Amino acid sequence: MNKLPCLLTIGLASICFAAFDDGAIKQGPLAEPTVPLDARVAKAKVTEQNLPALPSVIVQPLPAIHRISIEAKEVPCSAKSWADARRAIDLGLARLRSTQDPSGGWMIEKPAVGTDQKKPSSAAATAVTALGMKAFAQTDKTPANDPSAKKARDFVRERVGGIGTQFNPDSEGGLANYVACAVTSGLAAVDDPSDRPLIEISVEWLTKQQWDQSEGVSPRMDWFGGSGYGKWGRPDLSNTQLMLDALHDAQISPEDPAVQRAIVFLSRTQNLQQTNSAAWAQAGANDGGFIYTPANGGESFSSEAEGQGRYGEKIPEGQPRSLKSYGSMTYAGFKSLLYAGLSSDDPRVRAAYDWIRKHWTFAENPGVGQQGYFYYVHALSRALLAARQDVVTDVTGAEHPWRDELIAALVAKQKPDGSWVNESSRWEEADHDLCTIYSLLALEEAIKPARPSTPTTPMTPLTPKQ
Repeated sequence: MNKLPCLLTIGLASICFAAFDDGAIKQGPLAEPTVPLDARVAKAKVTEQNLPALPSVIVQPLPAIHRISIEAKEVPCSAKSWADARRAIDLGLARLRSTQDPSGGWMIEKPAVGTDQKKPSSAAATAVTALGMKAFAQTDKTPANDPSAKKARDFVRERVGGIGTQFNPDSEGGLANYVACAVTSGLAAVDDPSDRPLIEISVEWLTKQQWDQSEGVSPRMDWFGGSGYGKWGRPDLSNTQLMLDALHDAQISPEDPAVQRAIVFLSRTQNLQQTNSAAWAQAGANDGGFIYTPANGGESFSSEAEGQGRYGEKIPEGQPRSLKSYGSMTYAGFKSLLYAGLSSDDPRVRAAYDWIRKHWTFAENPGVGQQGYFYYVHALSRALLAARQDVVTDVTGAEHPWRDELIAALVAKQKPDGSWVNESSRWEEADHDLCTIYSLLALEEAIKPARPSTPTTPMTPLTPKQ
């Protein structure tokens, strides 16, 4: 096996700040490629920008927490909210037991397509099943003690090739990155030593899928540092944040070159003129939010929802082309910056948090309405746990205990049979099992222990900007 990214040792080492040498960065993560540009990259569509800064000091993020709290006092929310969340989780897991296929999977008869993918893939079931397994495992229902969790893991292992065989996340379509990320996160949550070889194989595979110098992509190009559904098309923030989720859950250090390369892509996805030299960002709202991808000049589903076109191509002639930020991608970007070791004082982190304060809501996915709502809530819950924010103070000065509000919002949306589903079918959210799994994972993030037993160095609190 080739050299794997270094694993973060959870313990006293994780509380230290890691110095990063600028010279080493230029020779390492941001070095110019020495091979020709891969033919899959349409050079005519690629734009080039200035290099955003990598952190001179890496702040170790909150370590991955793979179990929910067992008592309400472990979580900074009301006892009622905690009890409501536990009850909703139990109902949701019971629903998943009732819909689990005899093979162990969920969503097995519903092939899905990624953005711009032409061929549907049944491998979506592998990813959804891995995330369902994670929802069980985080409540301590693991393959060792729970039949549904065991069947799910058996399904996942068989679908990706198991241990000791060639790893193949998606043999028939283009969802491979999505599948590998879900498998990595799901098995990390199970926390069984027998799964570690498969996790390591998956991590190695994921880091090789990142667009970087190995494909001849220069750090100045807008593809650099990002991941897509697979190496068949341009990268996007959704897949990049899932890759960083997986690496974080698998305890990969933020010092790893793949994580540091991702900072370049993240910075170019943000509507922030100070750190993003792309033309669309320089002409944009400068609001600190994130779009779907900066690759090939940039795309935003919020721009599409606003009638300006996904690429900003419908903006009236004579007006500068810009792209609009939206909720799910902003939480994805905010969380990813924290996982990559940026401090709360970094202008990119601060600007993203200010966008969150300005667009605080559980009524919709800001910028795209009900589209991707449950994906949005899941990204929100992971992001605010990573930020160690118990209360978000919006721009009006109102304080929002996010755990209580998230739990109340999801409990209100739960169906009597324990499921959740979106009225908007986009991004597969007409599927009850997928929305139920997203909701369970969001609720579980909300009631994970706020102060894990492993010592950590907290972030500087993200107080509102005056």
